[in-house]
Amino acid sequence: MDKLTQYERVFNHFDDNGDSKISPSELQQCVEAIGGELLLAEADAVVELLDSDGDGLLGFEDFVRFLEGGEEEEKVKDLKEAFKMYEMDGSGCITPKSLKKMLSRLGESRTIDDCKVMISQFDLNGDGVLNFDEFRVMMS
Repeated sequence: MDKLTQYERVFNHFDDNGDSKISPSELQQCVEAIGGELLLAEADAVVELLDSDGDGLLGFEDFVRFLEGGEEEEKVKDLKEAFKMYEMDGSGCITPKSLKKMLSRLGESRTIDDCKVMISQFDLNGDGVLNFDEFRVMMS
């Protein structure tokens, strides 16, 4: 079963009144059913943010954006953790030296020059190091 079909099943399950829309209270029930916590005021804010046609409810496409957005936040959190491992010296950037150190921890021996070349491929602003946004591009 593909992801869209799964989303559709979840959507239909929480669309209590069968109007093909999810209200803030239905969204709140949905989040609670999967072990999350969402206050009604927060559900109202989410619906307002994602409601594409202005009717105060989430259509199926809006609901999919809600679900996908959560996955995106999780990915960014994971990437930030990985970035910190490579960054090491607290500079907020991955330097050739910190990249070399992390790669050797992973069992890969590289020279500083190798690391400079690896960084240069994703160094969008040309400063010789990778900031988080450049690291994110590299990992996608």
